[in-house]
Amino acid sequence: MEGDGEEAEEGGVESLLKWGCELGVSDSFPPKTAAQPGTVSCLGHTVSVSNFPEAGGRGLGAVRDVRKGEMVLRVPKSCLLTTERLLMDDQCLSAAVKNRPSLSSAQTLTVCLLYEVGKGKKSWWYPYLKNLPKCYSTLPTFRQFEVQAFQEDDAIWVAKKAKWKAEAEWKEARVLMEELKFKPTLLTFKSWLWASSTISSRTLHVPWDEAGCLCPVGDLFNYAAPGGDLAEADNTTLPRSLQVGSVCSEEAEYNMKSEQLDTLPQRLTDGGFEESVNAYCFYARQHYVRGEQVLLSYGMYTNLELLEHYGFLLDNNPNDKVYIPLEPGVSSCSSWPTESLYINQGGEPSYALLSTLRLWATPSNQRRSVGHLAYSGSQLSPENEMRVMHLMLKCCSTILHNLPTSIEDDQLLLCTLNQVDGTDTPVQLFDVLSKLGAESHAFLETLGLRSRASVAVSMSWKIQRQLERWKLAVQWRLRYKRTLVDCITYCSNVIDRIHSPVPRNGMC
Repeated sequence: MEGDGEEAEEGGVESLLKWGCELGVSDSFPPKTAAQPGTVSCLGHTVSVSNFPEAGGRGLGAVRDVRKGEMVLRVPKSCLLTTERLLMDDQCLSAAVKNRPSLSSAQTLTVCLLYEVGKGKKSWWYPYLKNLPKCYSTLPTFRQFEVQAFQEDDAIWVAKKAKWKAEAEWKEARVLMEELKFKPTLLTFKSWLWASSTISSRTLHVPWDEAGCLCPVGDLFNYAAPGGDLAEADNTTLPRSLQVGSVCSEEAEYNMKSEQLDTLPQRLTDGGFEESVNAYCFYARQHYVRGEQVLLSYGMYTNLELLEHYGFLLDNNPNDKVYIPLEPGVSSCSSWPTESLYINQGGEPSYALLSTLRLWATPSNQRRSVGHLAYSGSQLSPENEMRVMHLMLKCCSTILHNLPTSIEDDQLLLCTLNQVDGTDTPVQLFDVLSKLGAESHAFLETLGLRSRASVAVSMSWKIQRQLERWKLAVQWRLRYKRTLVDCITYCSNVIDRIHSPVPRNGMC
């Protein structure tokens, strides 16, 4: 979660951890308290705030060896920022919200968050609020240039739809915000985007509110994608939520033997709200050695979904998918749902896609007789398999050919963007980008930068934010194209094996 924005106030983390300690947030069990001598932080026994530049930025690292299944953090319910809690604390807010039942739970929590932000230092949550990121790179924040930089039609549509949805929800909630007499700056769409992105990227699942909760300190964990096979077998993950944690409230259970911890099922090793201890509890999803980053899985997401909800993506995401356009009638050849017909990040077609294409490549009057073989994952014949591979190879090649830039172009651009990311001044950034191709010139045009004279030092922050979103779009399309190339390689290898079968033992 920390990879999607910037720290709001220098040195604020220390005050957050001290505040958390006073409220019972702890990574040791039984919890230490602020009353104990020398206690200034709720962390330090199991994890601590650390910086991981290549893996999400600020996160939580292990300060000792941690076993899989071991509890690493507990946050009392009283610390969770929820709609229920905020309405209980403010009668004015509660009365106004009750008069707007048409708003979704997420819209309501977004309004409540902005309402609390408007209190400034008077807010009970101020130590937490001042540490929230100042900005996000979730899809609704992408501007037209950055949206078009995805190049792929479905990704562009998803990004546009995310922006339209955010605008519609803001307009629906604006009446309530005006009734609550929000400050003009908090009524803007920009403020709404910040608050809704906070809710989208940082909330954790709780059973009593669909919108979830904001969890101080608990939202410092960065993301680890669940493995594909494991995640498919475990169907308990909810969108924008953590998998349910094991109920482990007695101190004796905290000190389970290592061999018992090793056998805990994966679905019990992330986190969840536990009624037995009235707290949100987080567990190690694997063994960690001292200094290693402790990660959590928020759920199974493709890279585009990660961008939409969290504002980051992964170069190695086992849950990423590429959907290719299929000829009319192909999907109707089988009973597999359309969303299961994809190519995985390694370039291999999904089980369902192969099954469907094998049936499609079979004469219609023979499909019924071979359907059981196709659904079992069996090849129907060498000729059938060749036809399927040639179809996918042609489809992937056509997509790559029709995109505006090649993989090599994107690699060069991304390398340049990484180099200018730390450029000291906007003028230096302008000088580098102005020497690149048409896309870089279009980026400068969107900023109104047509010459060195038009570059102002005050624009540095604005340029960096748009540069970050552009880079994310380029990263996404580069990963998309690599998957298509990998699929071409996969299909070519299958075709080669069919043409040149491995000889049997003892035969030339």
